[in-house]
Amino acid sequence: MISKQDILDAFNFRHACKSFDPSRNITDEDFRFILETGRLSPSSFGYEPWRFLVIQDMTLRENLLDATWGAKGQFPTASHVIAILARKDDMRPGSDYTERFMRDVQKLPEEGIARRTAFYKQFHETDFNLQEPRALFDWNCRQAYIALANMMTAAAMIGIDSCPIEGFNQAGAENVLTAAGLLEDGKFGLAVMVAFGYRINPQTEKKRQPMDEVVKWV
Repeated sequence: MISKQDILDAFNFRHACKSFDPSRNITDEDFRFILETGRLSPSSFGYEPWRFLVIQDMTLRENLLDATWGAKGQFPTASHVIAILARKDDMRPGSDYTERFMRDVQKLPEEGIARRTAFYKQFHETDFNLQEPRALFDWNCRQAYIALANMMTAAAMIGIDSCPIEGFNQAGAENVLTAAGLLEDGKFGLAVMVAFGYRINPQTEKKRQPMDEVVKWV
């Protein structure tokens, strides 16, 4: 088993890398490992409301830059870029997506599908109040961030740098992805982006609040 210190070392190694070494590329094997940790990430009800869009087309990256002010150093130099998309209306109770998912992926029996659909409907309408389209999309985006964190941590554990990217105009970036036919007729929206590669500059000092200021025992 990996040691606790090895894990902490990876967390200390990981930082928001603003510029990468453009001469170094992540191997296919290593990047598939990173993607696999995203694929295996948990999601509410296990519905996996995400799509990992790997953007290796440098023209598309350049087109996105007009709306992505937070990636001026990362997009041109990163070995790999992922746009993490989140599902929209097809995450509603009784949708074709959730019904197919329960039947084909989760392999639930019909009575199990009926019970889960009823519980999921209560969750949407009462527990989390997700009827509004923006509320539903934001809920799916929060789950996408779980996969984001897992991929960045996995990358750090094998010595690969990353940078999460929220610095974008959402409508502008989605217009570029829509024009490229990548949002599947509005089924997806852009949750967050992340760049991967190898640092070219020294890591800055990691600064965090002390433990007793971020943890409260009750």
